[in-house]
Amino acid sequence: MHRLRSVTGAVVAGRRLVEWLRGLPRGLHDDLWALPVDPLPAVGRPGAPVWRPVFGMLLALGAGAVALFHVYDLIPHGVGIPAHAVLLAVAQSAALIAGMSRPLYAWWVSLALMLVSVRLAEPALAPYEMFPTVPEIALQAGALFLLALRVRPRRAVTALVVSLLAVAFSVSFTTRAHDHALDRAALAAVTAVVIGAALRALRVARTELVEQSELTAEERARRTLLEERNRIARELHDVVAHHMSVISIQAQVAPHLVENPSDELRENLAGIRENAVEALAELRRVLGVLRSEDAVADGVRHAPQPTLDRLDELAGKVRGAGVAVTTKTTGTRRPLPPGVELSAFRIVQEALSNVMRHAPGARARVEIGYHSAGVTVRVTNTAPDDPPARSAGVGHGLLGMRERTAMLGGDLVHGPTPGGGYEVMATLPLEGSV
Repeated sequence: MHRLRSVTGAVVAGRRLVEWLRGLPRGLHDDLWALPVDPLPAVGRPGAPVWRPVFGMLLALGAGAVALFHVYDLIPHGVGIPAHAVLLAVAQSAALIAGMSRPLYAWWVSLALMLVSVRLAEPALAPYEMFPTVPEIALQAGALFLLALRVRPRRAVTALVVSLLAVAFSVSFTTRAHDHALDRAALAAVTAVVIGAALRALRVARTELVEQSELTAEERARRTLLEERNRIARELHDVVAHHMSVISIQAQVAPHLVENPSDELRENLAGIRENAVEALAELRRVLGVLRSEDAVADGVRHAPQPTLDRLDELAGKVRGAGVAVTTKTTGTRRPLPPGVELSAFRIVQEALSNVMRHAPGARARVEIGYHSAGVTVRVTNTAPDDPPARSAGVGHGLLGMRERTAMLGGDLVHGPTPGGGYEVMATLPLEGSV
């Protein structure tokens, strides 16, 4: 039995090895040619290399200096400089610079030019001089570094192995004794790949962190919006429930106000009352769902919703907190639809809360303007004595004002005033209001 298991394991391992060997050419083709490299993030996006222009300038200067020294490695001492040596050195340096935008193809070109370069440089070198030369090692290590910045570590390691094999192949065909620097070339290439892969991993981690932070901020803003909408829905429930209760009572009383009401009228009024009662029950169920996770709401379940009649009371509480508040009413004061009345009061309340929180020592002014088509709420404050640091993002106050105004089809504008204060103005139309 043990021998049978060993044979079976050997067969499975053999099959896996055969499958790996079959897929090796395709894998090398994909890693070293077909698969794209990491795209560079646009300027201003997470992970965008702000140092890229400076690095490009330094790389161009360094490549030019390497090309200048490399020309003398390609010709014997004391011989004039031929054109092909200059062209080859310039081409190798240009391939290194091109690695900033096309690192994979630039590495291939650099590798091919290195094979040509070492064959030209080897006969020109004096005996026991270092081979490959320092410029050749530097150019190939630079190409590997730029490649490791833009590809996965596995692909960078594959390119490293190919480069080392190519250097070893070139060193094996020498015509005279030299100081073979294969170990130093390997050390430089490995170091370049390790540093490039580490920088790429750092860039990828930073990009993912910034993207995750953006997603978290969006989720927080969405959750805040839902909380504000739930709070508004809870408050409007009492308004809608009041209307439904009135409809139910009127439908019940109406038959007694008419002499000899017909059976059809009684039946219709009974249906109206029944529908109103059912709608009121459904509203209570919906409100129960909204309040199921809000313990604070349970304490104010039966509290009456505030109106603008309590504006003076609100201003008095704010004055008691240390903020000087003045109120002014323009136009003919008249009853407003309950939804508009509630929203106007809450906007004033939230605006004054923001004054106490963000503008300590400032003076506030509340203006309520009644018009034929709606009501205007305006809350302004002067510059604070000692402005605290504002937190990033939109607070619950402004978000709640915006939601209440949008619910009624109105307009909300807010922003700083020239004197260093702040202004909030909401226009709430009466048409279509609750």
